[in-house]
Amino acid sequence: MWFKLETNDATGTPRSDKVIRLIPSTEEEANALKKMYHQLKVDLWQPSSIFHVSKGAVTDVHIPKNGSQVLLAFLQEANIQYKILIEDLQKTLEKASSLRTQRNRRYLSGYNYEVYHSLEEIQNWMHHLNKTHSGLIHVFSIGKSYEGRSLFVLKLGRRSRTYKRAVWIDCGIHAREWIGPAFCQWFVKEALLTYRSDPIMRKMLNHLYFYIMPVFNVDGYHFSWTSDRFWRKTRSRNSRFRCRGVDANRNWKVKWCDEGASMHPCDDTYCGPFPESEPEVKAVATFLRKHRKHIRAYLSFHAYAQMLLYPYSYKYATIPNFSCVESAAYKAVNALQSVYGVQYRYGPASSTLYVSSGSSMDWAYKNGIPYTFAFELRDTGHFGFLLPEMLIKPTCTETMLAVKNITMHLLKECP
Repeated sequence: MWFKLETNDATGTPRSDKVIRLIPSTEEEANALKKMYHQLKVDLWQPSSIFHVSKGAVTDVHIPKNGSQVLLAFLQEANIQYKILIEDLQKTLEKASSLRTQRNRRYLSGYNYEVYHSLEEIQNWMHHLNKTHSGLIHVFSIGKSYEGRSLFVLKLGRRSRTYKRAVWIDCGIHAREWIGPAFCQWFVKEALLTYRSDPIMRKMLNHLYFYIMPVFNVDGYHFSWTSDRFWRKTRSRNSRFRCRGVDANRNWKVKWCDEGASMHPCDDTYCGPFPESEPEVKAVATFLRKHRKHIRAYLSFHAYAQMLLYPYSYKYATIPNFSCVESAAYKAVNALQSVYGVQYRYGPASSTLYVSSGSSMDWAYKNGIPYTFAFELRDTGHFGFLLPEMLIKPTCTETMLAVKNITMHLLKECP
């Protein structure tokens, strides 16, 4: 249902922050929108940068109260059609947080995997598992964040004296994408619960190690809980600008700060002052470099778009082991769809999503990890970054099948 303009009182003042979807039908409309976004400093949800706003491309934008009147009037004037995805963002946020406060989520032996957890809760959960499942789990820190928080990684798998290949999984590179950390925790829970009963899981944990980082961008994630629910970047300070943070998925040393990344510290896709400037990125890159001989796969979890992406992200080109990677993606997406019928698009990130440089997936691939994927989890924009807690279970259940599929593919078919 597409609207022209909607206000809620006689003065014509929109009530609150809104999230609206636009699909510019011409390049002129796209350019007009870009100009307008610059003036209003809107919060783009989809795509991540103004650079990618183009004819026919879905654009989801969060407009603050004070800008919504101007933008809506502009859309009416320019005759650009739009659709309101979230009418009153404040209300939606309040509803979600009142549900959260009603629950006691601190009781670890009955840890609830169907709610979102704060950083402190996730880290306590990791240490709890370290104590209670020491046969399969070992928790360690790979460094410290900009604000001095530990960067914890969980090593999952049956300990073995023989050489074992490994899979790296990270979640929460972008702070506001809460479904990512929820999936990382779900994956660990499923592994521990089904290790004895599920031959596939047993095979995975017997033959491989999984390095799992439930929250990559710890400072940003904490900030998204305490101050700004829609924060994306890290929290590092810039000496020349008041804006904080770097896009941790544009800060890797692979075509750094080229297309799809910004050199301006106030932008959401700011690539940072230099590659690996962010201690979080540097810590993970150092760990992956050190273990790259036995890490065979890199999986990173993001939201939202319902896509399974593989390299390249920074250019339109076919990777050398395309057939193996493509076939793994195809099977994973089919497995995912078999649960609830949810459809994912899959393909090279550059042509399936958009061109972006300095991404962790491209870096991992360029550094010798042959199977690298980035998931964009649910949904396609109805809730966007505010995916309700009732959708955690279905999202994680279907994604679990995709991940198991990719893992088994590597063990069986790919060299």
